[in-house]
Amino acid sequence: MAAPEQALAVAEPVPAPKSSRRVLRAVARWTAAVLVLGGLGTGTALGITSMERTDVPGLATEGDGRWDYPELSLPALPAGSPRPFNEANVAEIHHADLRKLLIPAPAGATADKKLTGGWVSTTQFVSEFRKDKRGELTQLLDDSALRHIAARGWTMPDGTTSKVYLLQFNSTAYAQGLRDDTYVSSTPGIPLDWPTDLQLDESWNAGGKVPETVVYAFGETKTGKGRIHEAYIQAGDTLALVIHSQQGKKTAEQIPFRQTLILQNQLLG
Repeated sequence: MAAPEQALAVAEPVPAPKSSRRVLRAVARWTAAVLVLGGLGTGTALGITSMERTDVPGLATEGDGRWDYPELSLPALPAGSPRPFNEANVAEIHHADLRKLLIPAPAGATADKKLTGGWVSTTQFVSEFRKDKRGELTQLLDDSALRHIAARGWTMPDGTTSKVYLLQFNSTAYAQGLRDDTYVSSTPGIPLDWPTDLQLDESWNAGGKVPETVVYAFGETKTGKGRIHEAYIQAGDTLALVIHSQQGKKTAEQIPFRQTLILQNQLLG
C-alpha cells in the first residue's frame, strides 16, 4: 500500500459547551492494543491488524464471506501532534487528515460517484435519513461545532451497498453531544431513509473494539440480520456512521459488515 500523504494540520479545539452532559471524558491512559503509538507525534505510518478470525463472532472457514480489503495503516501526523488517545491530547482530537482515516473500498468494489473519499456537505449526510427528520438533524449539526465530513461509498458484486461517513467536531464533548442529541444508544436515534425501523443488534459483542471508543450496531432484527446494517462509532472528536444495505429481498451479509466496522474502528482508534 502506497505511503499516505502528509496529513493536514487542524485548528486548535474550541472550549466545549458548559453542560453536564457534554463534559470531556477522562484522558485515555492506554490506546488500542492493535496499534503502537510512539510518543507525541510521528512522521511514519503505523500498521493496523487486518482482523483476526476471533475478532468477529461467527467466523468459520476461509470462505466465510469476508471482503478483501487492502492492508491498512494510519496516516502520518504533523510534527509534534499526538494521536487522539495519547495522554497529551486532552480533547482527543484526530490531527491526521480525516480523509486518510476512511476505510478504503475492498477489492471488486464499484466506487460511489458521490462518496469518493473526499469532503461532503451536510446536505449529503442528512440525505441518508428520513425526509421528515432532515431539518431537525441539519439544525443539530449546525449547532454542534461540526468541522467537516468525509465519506466513501461503494457497491460490491453481490449488490451490497456500503457507505461510511466520518464527522469531525471541535472536541470529544461536541461529538458526544450530537450522539446524545440524536439519542444513539440502545436505539439508532434518527432513523435512516429505510422502510423499517432498526433494532439494537444484541448479537454484536464488540469483538475487536478499540479501547476508549464506543460502538453501537443495529439491524432489522435483534440478531442484526436483514437487508440493512447500521452502526455508529465514536472515537474522540469523530463520529462515524457505517451503513451496509441490500435492495429487494436479499439479506445483507453480517460478516463483511462487522469486518468493515472493526477495521474502521481501528483506523479511528
